[in-house]
Amino acid sequence: MTALADPVGQSVSDCPTVRRCVAVAPEVFAAEHWGRRPLVSPAAELPRPFDDLLTLADVDELLSRRGLRTPFLRVARNGDVISSDQFTRGGGVGAEVADQVGDDQVARLFDQGCTLVLQGLHRLWPPLIELAGRLSSELGHPAQINAYITPPSSQGFAAHFDVHDVFVLQVAGQKRWRVHEPVHEDPLRSHHWDKYRDQVAERAGESPVIDRVLSPGDALYLPRGYLHSAKALGEVSAHLTVGVHVLTRYALVEALLGLAGAERDLRTTLPLGIDAADPDQIAPHLAETVEVLARVLGEIAPGEVARRVRDRVWSGSRPQPLAPIAQAAAASSVRVGDGVRLREGVRFRLGFEGESVVLELPGNQLTLPASTGPALATLLAGASCVIGELPGLPGADQVVLVRRLLREGVLVPACGS
Repeated sequence: MTALADPVGQSVSDCPTVRRCVAVAPEVFAAEHWGRRPLVSPAAELPRPFDDLLTLADVDELLSRRGLRTPFLRVARNGDVISSDQFTRGGGVGAEVADQVGDDQVARLFDQGCTLVLQGLHRLWPPLIELAGRLSSELGHPAQINAYITPPSSQGFAAHFDVHDVFVLQVAGQKRWRVHEPVHEDPLRSHHWDKYRDQVAERAGESPVIDRVLSPGDALYLPRGYLHSAKALGEVSAHLTVGVHVLTRYALVEALLGLAGAERDLRTTLPLGIDAADPDQIAPHLAETVEVLARVLGEIAPGEVARRVRDRVWSGSRPQPLAPIAQAAAASSVRVGDGVRLREGVRFRLGFEGESVVLELPGNQLTLPASTGPALATLLAGASCVIGELPGLPGADQVVLVRRLLREGVLVPACGS
């Protein structure tokens, strides 16, 4: 398939959401820090503070008025996560749930020095839904957002490392961060820090590479694997952790192996009675397998790998929320003269295949007449468009095309249309 458009491939310098989180130009961040080394970004060197994203008053609203359930809240005492039955109860009349967060229980635990972890805020809180969507699009890697609220002079978790990159955005109070070099560089998701507990404890006793107090508006970037711990100072502290689930070369390996499974010679049954513990019995089959695998891997087209990896990225991030009822009404009533635009953050691949145009979407694929190609390319370029002014199609056909894309959630009405 010949590709016409892809929404990601933007310039590294054209990343305003990344620029909110780092105090260097995005191209410098990409070349010198991304996946390599930490970066502290003082509030004075960032475009604006983070009080538009989350405040302590917002945290209280989430905990008391939004009907949160597990696992959207975790509570930790002295570094250990406590059982959810200590802070949840039934939802009351008309709410047939047994695990709704109890605000009075949470208040009591927080007063006792427990740290609160609000999880999955990229699915709950509108400013963070927008931040995660835009950041994921700019980075090309899926992102999630949690919030950590720590009582005065308390520490939530001991030194540990994450298997994803992290942007820390301090939103309230002060927190002292201590960062140490990795004990296991570039960990994969299966390389949980508990497997390296002794090395982590030893490394945490050494001099840190960063020992810094973050105040509201400050930010910190940590590549996966860097050890870190944080302690609140003399007041309640809250920070956002933006976790970036980075794609790695191992993801390409996984995609290659998944595709290699189509080769029958790699699915051959080993002999009856083979002793799998005997290297001498395994060796000849291993040699044949490596030979076949090398041949098969050399025949796999990059496009097949890209499709597998792409599906993983697309399923890990979500586009701009849309209003289902309003969206259905817009699709039913759309007409010439109405304005529409690409839904922010929607992932797609547009290309020609024979006499058709194929629009690949997360979990879906639309095959349309080739005559719609110029109009589709215009609609998917990102700018607002007016029905009736699209190239290559008469007005009535433009309405049909736009209605289909509205119903598929690819387009949304332009503001004011």
